[in-house]
Amino acid sequence: MKTSSERILTTHTGSLPRPAGLGDRHDQQAVRAAVAETVRRQLGAGVDIINDGEVSKPSYATYVTERLSGFGGEPVPFQMRDFADFPEFAQKMFADPGTAAILANPSCNGPVAYLDTSLVEADIANLRAAASGATDVFMSAASPGVIEMFMANRYYPSTEEYLFALADAMKTEYDAIHQAGLVLQLDCPDLACEWSIGPEVSKAEFRRVVAKRLEALDHATRDIPPDRIRLHLCWGNYEGPHHTDVPLADIIDLVLAARPTAVSFEAANPRHEHEWKVFEEVKLPDGKVLIPGVLDSTTNYIEHPELVAQRLARYASVVGKTNVIAGSDCGFATFAAFVPIDPQITWAKLAALAEGARLASQELWKTD
Repeated sequence: MKTSSERILTTHTGSLPRPAGLGDRHDQQAVRAAVAETVRRQLGAGVDIINDGEVSKPSYATYVTERLSGFGGEPVPFQMRDFADFPEFAQKMFADPGTAAILANPSCNGPVAYLDTSLVEADIANLRAAASGATDVFMSAASPGVIEMFMANRYYPSTEEYLFALADAMKTEYDAIHQAGLVLQLDCPDLACEWSIGPEVSKAEFRRVVAKRLEALDHATRDIPPDRIRLHLCWGNYEGPHHTDVPLADIIDLVLAARPTAVSFEAANPRHEHEWKVFEEVKLPDGKVLIPGVLDSTTNYIEHPELVAQRLARYASVVGKTNVIAGSDCGFATFAAFVPIDPQITWAKLAALAEGARLASQELWKTD
């Protein structure tokens, strides 16, 4: 995994706007062209560590129903707890067809197993063919925990058994990504989101939930070196109240103790930008890297590069400049049917990210 040894490197969380000409995502010729276009746009915006934009996937998590067995049950919808205090806003949000589609995911009603490696193999081939010239290349995959969060268990005797069955199944995909020479990103919104959608529990009990999810993740990646893995956590990529979000300080020590070397997280939106100060108290373990989001992925505002630079400088001041990579809060098109950011604005935001990282690097390295 490349790190910021000479300047602040830039990346993003994973999903990017699908090119308008993609059409049928099962058309491999169209997908190959879309990946090539997406890589070109990332490099053109100045992004260093790039991916395929997840253009072949209907979403960052539920795509696994095309690759795993066991998902034929009726949907079990959930609602974020922060909406409960604002029923009129919730009604407006959940009336949106795109939002409704996000919640209509099948439940697990049979044994989970990885059935079809052809899709991940095609994703790998498409990305490797397009990624020449990138500083580094990553590919995202759903974590056991986020699959459990979106596709409720109606088969296994316990959540723990379901999680570890998912871990064993998804190991096939994780290993394939690593063996292809790509950095594996594990998408783990559940580590924070579960607090707001699961049953209300004490902070101590929730920490046990997070620890168990990380244990399943570590089990699934046991054959991949930590420095080839990055982890993304967030509180849900939606514009909402978020006043019930679990604080980063309550879970970050558990996350940093897990195997992945790099941790990507929300650090730009109005609810979590202040949490850079957490790292004044929490020591970053040796060898770990932070990828704070310095772009908000839920607003069409284009961040000023000076603001991006300021956000990066804060993190550099508490964990060291070589331990920081500039990222985005979350994906810009986490669900293909629901894209809240205008695609052209997404690319402009990424260009602002690159310029902000350049400004921050200029300041941080000027005395070296």
